[in-house]
Amino acid sequence: MLLKAYLTLLRPANVITALADILAGMAIVGFVWKDLTPVFLLVSTIGLYGGGVVLNDYFDLAIDSKERPERPIPSGKVSKGSALVLGSLFLGLGVFFAFLYQIQSGWIASIVVVLILTYNRFAKHHSLLGPIFMGMCRGGNLILGMSLISEINLSDVSLSFFPILYIAAITMISRDEVHGGKKKSLVVAGIFYLIVFVSMSLISFRLGNLPFSIPFVFLHLGMVFPPLFRAYQNPIGPMIGKAVKMGVISLILLNASFAASFGFVLVALIILCLLPLSLGLAKYFSVT
Repeated sequence: MLLKAYLTLLRPANVITALADILAGMAIVGFVWKDLTPVFLLVSTIGLYGGGVVLNDYFDLAIDSKERPERPIPSGKVSKGSALVLGSLFLGLGVFFAFLYQIQSGWIASIVVVLILTYNRFAKHHSLLGPIFMGMCRGGNLILGMSLISEINLSDVSLSFFPILYIAAITMISRDEVHGGKKKSLVVAGIFYLIVFVSMSLISFRLGNLPFSIPFVFLHLGMVFPPLFRAYQNPIGPMIGKAVKMGVISLILLNASFAASFGFVLVALIILCLLPLSLGLAKYFSVT
């Protein structure tokens, strides 16, 4: 039971989506593996994401004690001190393995840590800054994958805007998954999703890879919009929670679309294989 409590804190289903970010970033810059050292970037993102979500619960103890007392820390299954140590250790390992790959990756990971801590401690409950900082954490993770190469083009870095916008939409509606919310935020989230989907398709078309990426885009549409629409029809906490859960997990498909858009269909299929794994883990461990 203690092991499950710690795994629940780490949100393994979500960690899988972080691995997809790294693989997508690598595909954007050419997916050039000269040896096995890029594995360090995959290990790094496990540390960064795992540490981030553990400290998220650490800082939210007061709120969770009232709204989600079943969570590991407020329930007493994991002590607050242990959570602090675990989260800090994971973040440290994330930065360490990034530096182990190359200096540039280490600095990118360090910036992601700053974004994570700023979100968890200061920005999370701010209506505007919260979604922006959470989105920037994901955008930084995509850029970490791009650090597979030493010199990243600014045009490639700009692609991090799409996971930023996508995750900002999810973060915005996630605030209502306990008490329910208004339909307006769900509509805005849907608009953000559409902007991302259309933009990804245009990029793929410009690169001549639309036939490869469009199946992933449509699969993503089919996964994310039905629960969002049901939440719009009945904006109660559980329905919004399902929309948030599917939005987070289906981020894997956005990353698969990135890989396919840049002509790496095999990488896109590898990323796609992470989807059933994440969905399976989500049956046993909380996503939000």
